[in-house]
Amino acid sequence: MCKVHNSIGSLTAVKSHLKRNNIHDFTSLKEVLDFQHNFSALRNQIISNHEQFIEQEKAILDADILQLDKAIQANRAYFENYLRKEIEDIKQKLNGLSTPGQFNYIKQIVNYVKQRSYKKKIEDLEFNLDFNVNDSVSELVQQYQDKMNRSHFISSNFRGAVNESSSSELTQLEKKLRVIDEVKNSIYGALGEHKVVKELESLSDENILINDFALTFQPAIYNRQENDYIKTIQIDHLLITTSGIFLIETKNWSEKSLNRLDLRSPVQQVKRTNFALFRLLTEGIASHKFKLNQHHWGDRKIPIRNLIVLTNSKPNEEFQYVKILTLDELLSYVKYFKPVFSSKETEAISTYLLGLNERKR
Repeated sequence: MCKVHNSIGSLTAVKSHLKRNNIHDFTSLKEVLDFQHNFSALRNQIISNHEQFIEQEKAILDADILQLDKAIQANRAYFENYLRKEIEDIKQKLNGLSTPGQFNYIKQIVNYVKQRSYKKKIEDLEFNLDFNVNDSVSELVQQYQDKMNRSHFISSNFRGAVNESSSSELTQLEKKLRVIDEVKNSIYGALGEHKVVKELESLSDENILINDFALTFQPAIYNRQENDYIKTIQIDHLLITTSGIFLIETKNWSEKSLNRLDLRSPVQQVKRTNFALFRLLTEGIASHKFKLNQHHWGDRKIPIRNLIVLTNSKPNEEFQYVKILTLDELLSYVKYFKPVFSSKETEAISTYLLGLNERKR
């Protein structure tokens, strides 16, 4: 199996975007695509769950209201009986006061004070009886009223109760879709790149695939032929084989997109990468950063072939210096070329390029 290095570039961009937006639910591109495809069903399931939740809440409220009504009546009767007994006890104490003798002035004064105190307590208790009884059950009455209000709201506005209950969960779901839609192109790009990687993985282990190969140059490389200063390069896939290097840019474009979009930009991107890579490899050979066996005809060059792989439809348009292929044509094209390097030399080239990629990213 082909040796593969680095994650797919578009997939890395998608993961980074989701992470920046605090979305950590997805572990694969398939899960993201499934979420997009099933969004309406997921939304409807959330609403259905909250409909059941509100129905259950209504049933629990009705049961609680019945129990609270019974508790209020029982507590009210108990406390009223308690207060009336207290009033009766004080009245008995009042009636039980003995009549002091004619000349026992101190006893007369004491009795007078007690009488006034008992009468005042009886008066206060009787006057505040209803207030005290109501106060004793006020917390239960408040609970009863709150539950009655909620029950009435659900009965008269069931849909509003469901919307209110599901609002937070639906907002989170819609946020996920919005964030995913922001990287829709990267998602489709990652899907296409994944297909290319799976196709190339079937090659033998003499082949090395570097995904998302990117370099930055300081100072910029000057391409005299194009009058272009190259500061950075990035290519979806860099395939290093015994027959040379294949620069592969992947486009997951539909037939409709092919008519609307322009292939000139990716073509130019591949050509710029080719020029920069040629310079790097030439410098690497010259400075002995990696070694190729000498040929009796002289120095050996590394063939670099430019490819754009379209995973859906292929245009009729052709470009000089860049081969346009479908996914089905990719493997046969790579295998068409005869080997010019040994496995050891291929490994040396890939080690050199991987070192540049890791150091300059």
